[in-house]
Amino acid sequence: MGQKNEAVILIGALAITGVVVAGGGWWLWQRFHAGDENPGAMVGEPSKLPPPPELQAADAFLAPAQVSAGTKVIIDGSTTMVNINEALKNQFQQTFPGTVVQTDAQGTDKGVVSLILGKVDVAASSRPLTPQEQSQGLAAVPVASDTIAVMVGRENLFNRGLTLAQLRDIFTGKITNWSEVGGPNSAIQVINRPSESGTQQTFAAQVLQGQTFGQGANFQTMPRDATTPIIRALGSNGISYATYGQVENQQTAKILPIDSLSPNQENYPLRRQLFYFYKTPPSPQVEAFLGFATSPQGQQAIANAFE
Repeated sequence: MGQKNEAVILIGALAITGVVVAGGGWWLWQRFHAGDENPGAMVGEPSKLPPPPELQAADAFLAPAQVSAGTKVIIDGSTTMVNINEALKNQFQQTFPGTVVQTDAQGTDKGVVSLILGKVDVAASSRPLTPQEQSQGLAAVPVASDTIAVMVGRENLFNRGLTLAQLRDIFTGKITNWSEVGGPNSAIQVINRPSESGTQQTFAAQVLQGQTFGQGANFQTMPRDATTPIIRALGSNGISYATYGQVENQQTAKILPIDSLSPNQENYPLRRQLFYFYKTPPSPQVEAFLGFATSPQGQQAIANAFE
């Protein structure tokens, strides 16, 4: 009997081990092929960055087959994502007649506050979630990638590029004259975005790397997170930054190469993800809109917005 029991136990143990191994293999296969079902991962497009590792387990939103008439989605947030919001709004409303998408662009931080307060359904963000925002029940889904362009006015006589170190020294106030970077003998006027700007926060993280923006007479912080007034303020000696899509075709601003690379080149250093934030668990209208935004149809609408 003892031998028979041992045999039964051994067979049972082997069976359990087989189930665990098979289950683990299935799980790994699913994780490996998850990108095949992720319409946001645009294979073959080097300008599209994959989502950060911490977002790989974010909720997957299915493309909606139908959305009820009367469904309304309210979006506020990043000025960077104005064109994306409008493109998705138009395509969503056209695909699902009777739906309404209401958009605004008060800046990333203001959009996040409105989301937490329940005033909007989705916050458009040009930066990742903070730990504090995550602790308040917010989640994020990446919808596009973007580059930040550094620009000067068309009348500026500086016609060279900058290194990332030179750019850091300009925005921290260590370099104050264009002659220090090979330009004319003229004071540099730094035009900065307001602190609630997601673009400003990303620029600070990637360029300043723990240092703070400079202060003084040659630093001007704009009261509103909008690119057009910044371009107007550049004049002949100003420098600032903006999402590349908003300035690439501007006739009154020049884009400066950084580390000898232009914003549309693959290894350009100032790259970032763009996100939609939402409250968990997501409401039906949020599920529908984010499912559409991350579907092939939504991603094509986003791509068209950058053309």
